[in-house]
Amino acid sequence: MANITFSSPRMSNDVTVYAVAGDRGTILAVAKQHKIPIPFDCQDGECGSCIVEVSHLDAPTKYSKYGVALTEKEKEALKQLGKITKEEIFEAEVNDLPPRYRLACQCFVRNEDILVRFEGDETLPAQTPHITHAAQRFTGGIEMASVEEFLGYAVKIEEDAALHFDGLADKMAECGNEEVTRLFRQLAAFSRLHLGEAKARAGKLAPDLVIPPDYVWPDQVTPERTSLMAGDPALTRLDALKAALQGEKRGYEFYLAVAAKTSIPEIRDMARVFVREEAEHVKILEAWITREEWAVQNPEPQAPEPQATA
Repeated sequence: MANITFSSPRMSNDVTVYAVAGDRGTILAVAKQHKIPIPFDCQDGECGSCIVEVSHLDAPTKYSKYGVALTEKEKEALKQLGKITKEEIFEAEVNDLPPRYRLACQCFVRNEDILVRFEGDETLPAQTPHITHAAQRFTGGIEMASVEEFLGYAVKIEEDAALHFDGLADKMAECGNEEVTRLFRQLAAFSRLHLGEAKARAGKLAPDLVIPPDYVWPDQVTPERTSLMAGDPALTRLDALKAALQGEKRGYEFYLAVAAKTSIPEIRDMARVFVREEAEHVKILEAWITREEWAVQNPEPQAPEPQATA
């Protein structure tokens, strides 16, 4: 048996639960089972939203910890979030030592007591949300008449974003920009994931959803579409990420405005869920941008070309 203590500003008290080691359960699975509010999204190690800090309580030295095989997927996500050092990567690859931060969906429970810390929900301000200039641009997107109408808007936003990123990926592939093509495919996959979540929330209401037509949006553009329209062989990952970030921010503003304006409690509660999710997406993209800017400013040294011998 293992004791897992969860600690977060989101909870009034720390919570300790018992977990069975060896059942292949992850920290996230244990948290969900015991209704511990760890933020999560993709649950597959791609988005990084379930990042946690893990302290090993029964390990007097770092070499007393249970060994871990850190996957390339988790390592890359931690690198993009700036939550793993070169020393930790070395220790994980050479000595199988776990780093300080882990993805809850990738970290399996072992026969050891651990303390799991995660951040609180800072996406909703303490004061009443206000309608921003960005949100006011979206005709019909401020006050909703029904839950079906609100969910219809949510489905439209995510569906359009997925199609947009897939289209950009196709255009980037045509002009040979493979690196940015892969990025847009990943962003499209995230949008489809969020689309599925929106449809799942609709449940039995799905047949009655009110899907808004294109003309209700300014310039017939939904919030999360970027300003990019055509393939550009010179477009960098950094430029693409910055464009995607602006779209996510507009999505955040849209849902925040709905939550502030509506007088229907069900719509307000749903909109706040979307606000939290969009804020998490913004944080992920900002972390990716920080990582990309660092990589641009600190390029890896190129191996010297072999000298011709006489």
